[in-house]
Amino acid sequence: MSGLIYLLNDDLKLLPMQETTYDSESMLQKLLATHPALLAGEQVNVDRPRRWLLVTREMSVQAEHDGPARWSLDHLFLDQDAVPTLVEVKRSCDTRIRREVVGQMLDYAANATTHWSVEQIKSRFENTCASEEERSAVLAELLGEEYEVEKFWQEVKDNLEAGRIRMIFLADTIPTELRTVVEFLNEQMNPAEVLAVEVKQYVYREAGREVKTLVPRVFGQTEAARGRKGGGVSSKTWNEDLFMAVVRERHGEAAQAAAKDLLDWLTPRVTRFWWGDGAVHGGIVPIIQRGRVKYHVGRMGTEGRFAFRFDWLIRKPPFSDEAVRLELLRRINEIPGVQFDDAALTTRARVPYETVVNPAAMAKLKAAIGWLIEKIKAERECA
Repeated sequence: MSGLIYLLNDDLKLLPMQETTYDSESMLQKLLATHPALLAGEQVNVDRPRRWLLVTREMSVQAEHDGPARWSLDHLFLDQDAVPTLVEVKRSCDTRIRREVVGQMLDYAANATTHWSVEQIKSRFENTCASEEERSAVLAELLGEEYEVEKFWQEVKDNLEAGRIRMIFLADTIPTELRTVVEFLNEQMNPAEVLAVEVKQYVYREAGREVKTLVPRVFGQTEAARGRKGGGVSSKTWNEDLFMAVVRERHGEAAQAAAKDLLDWLTPRVTRFWWGDGAVHGGIVPIIQRGRVKYHVGRMGTEGRFAFRFDWLIRKPPFSDEAVRLELLRRINEIPGVQFDDAALTTRARVPYETVVNPAAMAKLKAAIGWLIEKIKAERECA
């Protein structure tokens, strides 16, 4: 094959890297499953680069509801906006990549949006991960510090039902015929997105040593397609002033004052804050770092509540002990106007700012958070 790129070594010598085909289609599939970054999320959306979660390889697609599998999709991913992303992998030497693969993908997409359920997708994701800890870590990496599992899977369901999906053809070389069809489909289809990703491989070999470089490139994003789809949902850069202004606008001056009081009280007691990047709702996550272990003290949101995040705490000592969580819940329930049952021990206990406008109620909230912070800081730091 033609094409060179050059590696500049420490001696400032240019080393020519030759464009090289992959040994097999299965190798390219395995690389993608191990390294989803090859989907070039920074090119798919320049303003909000896509992050990817692998649901599964070989996702079955049925032709009727609750029917047997008729086809098998190479890879199913989800991005951070819960958009199902269907990926078919082909090598350029496979003649099907020019026309047949397009009809194949449209079959998959039409039947997937009709017959897949969110429970089916969630189950395949859970099977892909080795443990509950791995599932939690993968979701946290995808969604950020303040993710909500239930909300994310509901958004997957909503996107699937609305046909808000992404179809990606991935190959070592995207033929001109396929590129033309992809650009046409992406201009015409909405809200679905159709893209092609070319991942060229370059290899340098010398004296038994081999160096490889993989170079992804996205096709299909014409100006017409960008204009038709509107560029997706924009994020916001949240800070204290914006956060408090939104709380005041949505929930009133008293709620904003309570939120400001709580934020000021938390500031010297935690390691840092993580500010959300949501387009509509802002979040502040106070974090305490104990060596390599990170604890979420809770979440303040522009939705008008402070949330005790038992769903995060349960993964780390001492809160993996139910007795400790019960004691925290008891202290939370001492706040006037608040009463949570034991179901909150694995989910969240959300306390509205309006509930703690009264100084006595705010004192009880701070006491519960203070006890939580003491328990975290009593834990031995992990190197």
